[in-house]
Amino acid sequence: MMRRSLLIVAACCVCTLGLPSHVSVHAQEDNQPPEGFRALFDGSTLDGWVGMPHFNPYDLAAMTDEERAEYFKQQQPGIDAHWRVDDGAIVNDGDGPYLTTAESFGDYELWIDYRTVPLADSGIYLRANPQVQIWDWTEEGGKWNIGADKGSGGLWNNSAGAAGKDPSELMDRPFGEWNRFRIRQVGERTSVWLNGTLVVDHARMENFWKRDQPMMRRGPIQLQTHGGEIRWRNVFVREIGPEEANEILASHGQSDFESAFNGQDFTGWAGPVDNYEINDGVLRCKPHQGGTIYTEKEYADFQVRLEFKLPPGGNNGLAIRYPGNGDTAYVGMCELQVLDSEHEKYANLDARQYHGSAYGMAPAARGYLREVGEWNIQEVTVRGSTIKVELNGFLILDTDLAQISEYMANSPHPGKERTSGHFGFAGHSDPVEFRNVMIRSLD
Repeated sequence: MMRRSLLIVAACCVCTLGLPSHVSVHAQEDNQPPEGFRALFDGSTLDGWVGMPHFNPYDLAAMTDEERAEYFKQQQPGIDAHWRVDDGAIVNDGDGPYLTTAESFGDYELWIDYRTVPLADSGIYLRANPQVQIWDWTEEGGKWNIGADKGSGGLWNNSAGAAGKDPSELMDRPFGEWNRFRIRQVGERTSVWLNGTLVVDHARMENFWKRDQPMMRRGPIQLQTHGGEIRWRNVFVREIGPEEANEILASHGQSDFESAFNGQDFTGWAGPVDNYEINDGVLRCKPHQGGTIYTEKEYADFQVRLEFKLPPGGNNGLAIRYPGNGDTAYVGMCELQVLDSEHEKYANLDARQYHGSAYGMAPAARGYLREVGEWNIQEVTVRGSTIKVELNGFLILDTDLAQISEYMANSPHPGKERTSGHFGFAGHSDPVEFRNVMIRSLD
């Protein structure tokens, strides 16, 4: 039985949840962008777009500029044969390479309309990563066995059972009508609105190309073609800056957390607090000072969410299940590095010493810090012997310390089996800053 009853009127305007106040609440028509956005399609040409099929973006990044230009040149006949502009819409016949922005994007919001036909399916690649799915959602389409009955908008290449793989509601309109996506991606955290309804809520988009690594930090948007005509129009993008990105990441599930730092004094903290200072809600290690300050409260399983800012070459750490004395990297469960990893003086460190790593034990993925002097946001989840570190929306560490038996410099870590302890900051003489320190117990 077709689930047609679920297609009850969806609002034509894009849902405004989460938009900053300066952004217009309605998408414009006729390929004219709303305030704060710019058009990726001018309504009459394919300027700004190139051709690229389902192709590994890591291989593309490894090319020289000349090799990349030649690669796109080779794809152009396929674009010319299968893509065109008709009556203010981009039209594809169901074949050929995917239409791909020449520009790459990091954190951004995309608004795009599409109209498709029976038996076709398609999708939108984000940073060249598949994909926000577009289905023929009907039983006649023949793909209910792989999720088409759930409707469009899901992150179809996520692992089975992972958040976001399937949309929360079927919101596709009947064939012949235009559908409207609003897609927001901050780090890997992806939200999808289809026809005004939130169908994917802040889910991690998995890296299709390297499952054990975070997504690429930047990449193009691709319009997939697969098996039938699809039309696209009103393609608008708004890039999201670091401050707004942090606000978006901090707001998700905010009510579940409690403040661990009041922004005014060291109430609730212990250790060498005189080596730190507080100014305008920011906690900072004094230059040439250090030591580990820590919460008076102890935690077993917990999440901590905070923002930090690094000076050039800055070095600090997060004390996890710290006993209250000693070097937390060894006597605590671990120290999670807070480090300006790309500074030249750190060029030859062990991989287990860079930012986000469980010091001396487990290396984090590199390349996801913001520029020095900008605020980063980080969330750490500690459950049993496992630790996850999400930096600026990218999962850079996912490890089980109980499985680790090899250590940097063969130094033992007797504290790694600790099941509870304090949370803190392990200063190393540099004026690293912290703010908005929020913790929630998972016990």
